[in-house]
Amino acid sequence: MVDEVLTISDVGKRFGAVTALRDVNLTVRAGEIVALLGDNGAGKSTLMNVICGSHAADTGVVAVRGEPLTSLADAKRLGVGVVYQDLALAPHLSLAENLFLGNELARGFGPFRVLDRARMRGEARAAIERLGISTLRDVRLPVASLSGGQRQVLAVARAMKWAERLILLDEPTAALGPKQVGIVLDSIRKAADHGLGVVLVSHDIPSVLELADRIVILRHGTVAKDVPPDGLSVSDVVTVMVGEE
Repeated sequence: MVDEVLTISDVGKRFGAVTALRDVNLTVRAGEIVALLGDNGAGKSTLMNVICGSHAADTGVVAVRGEPLTSLADAKRLGVGVVYQDLALAPHLSLAENLFLGNELARGFGPFRVLDRARMRGEARAAIERLGISTLRDVRLPVASLSGGQRQVLAVARAMKWAERLILLDEPTAALGPKQVGIVLDSIRKAADHGLGVVLVSHDIPSVLELADRIVILRHGTVAKDVPPDGLSVSDVVTVMVGEE
């Protein structure tokens, strides 16, 4: 379909004698939030690593808008952003500097080029305003001064700024309080509202059932269920995850 940003077809991945993924098929559409759930060892992390290009699939195809993705370079070129569990933020740098980490703006010519901090601050404010988050008011503050929820929101804002098609999130609400969880979930929904496909891994099943448009449950490296969350309970999800009838 035209609105599919991610297509995973018959993907398999082995590590020696261990089969981590087997015949995985999955699609993600623009503006859709897909949650990957599963017990430990179900293949969630491996699948995320394959989608972001840090692992190449042994079999099958991963494609973004029809173009194959097999490496981190492909992911960047095809507009895929990743928010890792450790967030990859530099605590001593400001919000604006973290937003542009690795993509710094400069002004001047040749050896006389210097960082354009004013422009980076302006664009950082605009990126944060897109998420409608009022808790990140001063982009000059060091990240070390932020709460856990604020850091997560900053990481989502950074991914939104540089990702054109798809965002991957690994445990975005881990170790956060209820209020912070609400702020982070709201930022994820806003990313989808801006037309980005979203794939997230989480153990926070109640929050995922409220947020996601689709629930994909992995078991032993295969897709055990791929359904909308409507009518699903936490008990239903856990039953599929552990393979009990």
